[in-house]
Amino acid sequence: MTALLALYGRLTTPRWRSWYAIPLRLIVGFGFMQHGYAKLARGPESFTAILHALGMPAPTLLAWTTIMVELLGGFAVLVGALIPIASIPMAVTLLVAIVTVHLPNGFSSIKLQSVDVAGAHFGQPGYETDLLYLAGLLAIVLGGAGRFTLDRLVLRHLGIKSDDRPPQQPGRS
Repeated sequence: MTALLALYGRLTTPRWRSWYAIPLRLIVGFGFMQHGYAKLARGPESFTAILHALGMPAPTLLAWTTIMVELLGGFAVLVGALIPIASIPMAVTLLVAIVTVHLPNGFSSIKLQSVDVAGAHFGQPGYETDLLYLAGLLAIVLGGAGRFTLDRLVLRHLGIKSDDRPPQQPGRS
């Protein structure tokens, strides 16, 4: 039991805290890029038609804006570049999706309706996944992008020290 507690103590020390952002950046960044790519692969006009059916103003402009936000914002998060800036249009995109599409479907993103020989059949997704993406973005913005970021690489190249380690507590060295 002592060894388990010692391992827990080592894993929760400040030196590991900057690593938390890497899996968040990978899933949030890749997830956004995948959604943008899917809209592009199906043809932006398909997404434009959906936005038009929802009664959104300027559906063509919004379709292309959404695709670009998802692709470029997702890439920015994935590589750790300008995340506080990129996260703003990403969060707006998520909030619009929640209000215009997912809110009427409730919270749960997985709504199993039935299972037959053809497989599982699901209902319309709720806003749960959008909230998870928002929480991931917020965690990365507030806690920092962590290690292995493009921002850190550029700052180092420019001779600017970038340190994401937490400040030392008094009396510790």
